[in-house]
Amino acid sequence: MGNNKEIEMRRLVIKSFHMKEVILGEEFSIHNQTLIVSKNYFKDKLQQNSYVDKINIDVIYPHQHDRKINSIMDIIPISTKVLGRLGEGITHTLTGVYIMLTGADKKGNQMAEFGSSEGNLKDKLFLERPGTPGKEDIIIHVDVIFKEGLMSSRKYPLEGHRLCDIFIQEIRDIMKKLPGRQCSERHEFYDKIRPNKKRIAIVKQIAGQGAMYDNQLFSKEPSGFEGGKSIIDIGNVPIIMSPNEYRDGALRSMV
Repeated sequence: MGNNKEIEMRRLVIKSFHMKEVILGEEFSIHNQTLIVSKNYFKDKLQQNSYVDKINIDVIYPHQHDRKINSIMDIIPISTKVLGRLGEGITHTLTGVYIMLTGADKKGNQMAEFGSSEGNLKDKLFLERPGTPGKEDIIIHVDVIFKEGLMSSRKYPLEGHRLCDIFIQEIRDIMKKLPGRQCSERHEFYDKIRPNKKRIAIVKQIAGQGAMYDNQLFSKEPSGFEGGKSIIDIGNVPIIMSPNEYRDGALRSMV
């Protein structure tokens, strides 16, 4: 008889910190389940930018979704690596709050491909679905206004994602310093080899066509942008990913 002992390959610990309030302020901070984000973060950062005209930051509270928005480019969880790389070590994540990235150019042309999602937020965003906020979650709205020609190049949506990511990184850098013992929830996940058991692979088909139909792989941060590779740029080849890498945000759909 063979050895049936399970072999642990990777251990991922995810610690969540629940936010009850989000406030627009002068600087980024987290204190007593309140997240403060800088309302003027992009004020002096776009003078030399070739693609973006301005970026507006707003906070949308639960049950206040009756408002007009530009096309939704992404819904992004706020998570960061504290120890190790994607798929292992320790990750801190915020609950109760999501980032919503939207975009259009200064003439009102929407950042969209094969249909757009601009309009009334309450009609365009389905809550309580995998990857979307819950009914009681707060949304930090990052609205990117591009210069003319937004659909002429992939560089436009990628620049929007990049700028949004550096905004989120300001929050991540604070999250890295949060005492782990103060987390709201703690979960451990293991990648294991189970000898003599069935081998299971899940095949996920992802978009890799260009502009808004893109996926980012293995960024430096969970669900991040910096350091990642576009599935388009690597030729839409098959990628093998461990369960914990997937769970830790190694694949980000930028649609």
